[in-house]
Amino acid sequence: MKLLVLLLLTLSAAYRLVLDIVQYKSAGNPIPENVSDIYNAETYATWRRYSAENCRVHLISTVLSFLASLALLCTNAYAAFAALFGGGVFLQLLAVVILETAVDFVMSVGIQYYCTMVIEEKYGFNRSTLKTFVTDQIRNLLLNLVLSLLLAWLLSGLHRALGDWMIPLFAAAVFVFTLAISFLYPVFSRIGNKFVPLEDGELKDNLMALLNKHGYQVKAIEVMDASRRTTKLNAYFTGFGKLKTIVLYDNLVNAMSTEEICAVFAHELGHGLHKDVLKQQIMNFGNLLLMAVVVWLTVRDPQLHGAFGFSGINYGFAYVLTGIGLGLTQPLTSMVMNAYSRFAEFRADRQAVQEGYGEAMVTALKKLAKENFAHLAPSPINVVLEYSHPPLSQRIAKVQQQKNDN
Repeated sequence: MKLLVLLLLTLSAAYRLVLDIVQYKSAGNPIPENVSDIYNAETYATWRRYSAENCRVHLISTVLSFLASLALLCTNAYAAFAALFGGGVFLQLLAVVILETAVDFVMSVGIQYYCTMVIEEKYGFNRSTLKTFVTDQIRNLLLNLVLSLLLAWLLSGLHRALGDWMIPLFAAAVFVFTLAISFLYPVFSRIGNKFVPLEDGELKDNLMALLNKHGYQVKAIEVMDASRRTTKLNAYFTGFGKLKTIVLYDNLVNAMSTEEICAVFAHELGHGLHKDVLKQQIMNFGNLLLMAVVVWLTVRDPQLHGAFGFSGINYGFAYVLTGIGLGLTQPLTSMVMNAYSRFAEFRADRQAVQEGYGEAMVTALKKLAKENFAHLAPSPINVVLEYSHPPLSQRIAKVQQQKNDN
C-alpha cells in the first residue's frame, strides 16, 4: 500500500512537471496575427524572459514539494509527529494537519517571496511592501490551517457516525461549506484591502444603465486598491443574489477608457445573466462527489494508515492522502470544468458585443493582456488541460465574428 501511495505521488508530480515543461517551451510559439500588435519586439523579448523565469521557479517548486512530501511519507514523519500529541482522535488529527500546513508554508513562502518581491518587482508589477507581503502570508497561513482543520474534523465526525454514508453527506457538507466561503468572500477580501464606492459620473451612469436595462440588481459598485500590491488589471463579481457586488481594480479604472470599462463590465454582466457561477457550482458538486469517494478510500482501511506508522485511522493523514489522490483525479474533472468555463467566456464576450461594445472589448482585451503580461500563444495542451479562459487570439477572433454577424 505504501508503494502505491508513493507511486501516485510520483505520477502526480510527473504530470505537473510535464505541463510545466510544455508551458516553458511554448514561449517560442509564433504569435497569432490578430494579437501581434500587443507587444513590440523589445517588450516581447522581456515577456519571454519573464515567462521563462516564472516557469523555472514553478518547476523548482514542483520538484521541492514532491521531494518534501516523499521524505515525509517514506520516513513516517506524520505518525512520529502525531505521537508527540498523545491519544484522542482530534489531537491526532490536529497534529498531522499542523505538520502538513507548516511544511506547505515553509515550502511555498520562499517561492512566493521570490515570485512577488524579485520577479514581479524586476518586471515592474509588484507594489507590495515587505510588510504587506509578510502580513498576507501570515493571514493565508492561519486561514489555511483553520480551513484544513474544519474539513478534517468534518470528515472524522461524518465517518465515525455514518460509515459509508459519509460519501454523499461529506460531498454535500463540503459543497455547503464552499458556498458559505463564497458568501463570506466579500468579508474576507476586505481584510488587508480598501474598497470605496465608484465615484458619480459618466462611468457609473453607464454601468448603472447596463444594469437597469436588464433589471439586474447589485449591492454596490466598488473600486479596490489593488495598486497597493500589483500593476495588473482585473474586475469581478462577488456574492450572490441581491448581495452581488461589482469590484473594479483601481488599476483598471485608471488604465482604461469609459467604453473599455463598460465592455469589461458587460462581459461580467453576461456571466451574471447566464448564471455561470451557479452552473459552475452545480458542476462542482459532481466534482465534490468524486472527491468524497477518494476521501472514503483513504479512511476505509486502517492498514493503509498502518503502513505509514499509525496505529489506526488518522483523519488528518486521510486529508493528506486525499490530496495525493486528487492529484490524479483533479486533472480530469478540471478539464471538463475548464471546457465549460472557456465556453462561458466566449458567451460573456458576446454580451459585450450585443451591448454595442464589441470594438471596445477588443481594445480592452488587448490592454488586459499587455498590462498582465499574458501568454499570447500558449500550447493547445495547456489550454485544454488548464486554461479557464480561451487564448486571447481566439477571443478576439470570436468577437470580430460576432460583430460581423450582428
